[in-house]
Amino acid sequence: MQTITANYLVRAEIWLFITTLFYFLMNGAQLFETAVIVPRWSAAPPASFHFFKAPYGLDLKTFWIIIHSLHEITFILAIIFCWKLDPVRNWLLVLFAIHFAIRVWTLGYFAPNIIEFQKIANGETTGTDLLRRARQWRSLNYLRVGIFILVSLGLIPVCIKVMNWKNG
Repeated sequence: MQTITANYLVRAEIWLFITTLFYFLMNGAQLFETAVIVPRWSAAPPASFHFFKAPYGLDLKTFWIIIHSLHEITFILAIIFCWKLDPVRNWLLVLFAIHFAIRVWTLGYFAPNIIEFQKIANGETTGTDLLRRARQWRSLNYLRVGIFILVSLGLIPVCIKVMNWKNG
C-alpha cells in the first residue's frame, strides 16, 4: 500500500476544493443563463433570436470555453492529486465520466444548435420549425444543467471524505 502523508492529503484537499468551487461557479452561470437568458431567446423564434444579432448580440461562446476549460483542468488535477485515495479517486472518475458525457452531448447537440440560431439571427442561414427546436433545446438544457448540478453535489461527499481522512 502506498504511504499517504499529511502533505499529500492537503494537496488533495486543495485541488478537490478548487474543482468543487469552479463547478459551483459554473453551475451559477448555468442557472442564470437557464433562468434568465434562455427563456428570452427561445420564446418566439426567429423574432426572439434578436438577442444574438450582431454586432452587440449575445455570444457566450468565449465565456463557456474558458470556464469549462479551467474547470476541466482543475477536475483532472483533483483526480491526479487524489489518485492514492482509492475511494475518492474512484468516485472522482465516475463523476468525471458523467461530466465528460454531458460535455460530449453539449458539443454534439447544444453548441451546434445555438451556433445555428445565432446565424439565423444574423441572416446567414434560415431554419425551419424554429419554435419546436428552440423549445426542445430549452427543455433538454434543463436536464443538462440538472445533471451538471448533481455532479457538483456529488463532489461534496468526496470533499468531506478527504477532510475526514486528513483530520482522522
